[in-house]
Amino acid sequence: MQYSKGGEMDLHSEPFLHQLMRRQLRLSIACASTFLIALLGLPLLNYFFPELMATRVFGFTLTWFILGVLFFPFVWIISYVFIKRSIALEEEEAAAVSEATEESGKVEG
Repeated sequence: MQYSKGGEMDLHSEPFLHQLMRRQLRLSIACASTFLIALLGLPLLNYFFPELMATRVFGFTLTWFILGVLFFPFVWIISYVFIKRSIALEEEEAAAVSEATEESGKVEG
C-alpha cells in the first residue's frame, strides 16, 4: 500500500484500487459463469433429456417452468450475491487499510 505525505495509508492508492478491482473481477467472472451455465444448460438439457424436459410441472413442461418461473429468481439470487459480496470486498479492503493506518500510527507514536 502507498502512504500519503502524512504517513497514513492512502485508501485511493493504485495498489489498493488494483487489488479491489482484481477481487471484484474474480467475483464478476464467477457470477457470469454461473449465469452462462444456467443459460446454456437449459438447451443442453432439452437436447440430451427431451423426455425429462417434457414432463408436466404445474401445467407447464419442465422446460417452460424452468425458463418462465425459476430462471428470474435464479438471476435475482446471482445479482443479490454479487452485490452483497462486492460490498463486503470493499469493506474488507477499507478495514485492512484502517488497520494498517492504525498500526503505522502506533509505530510512529
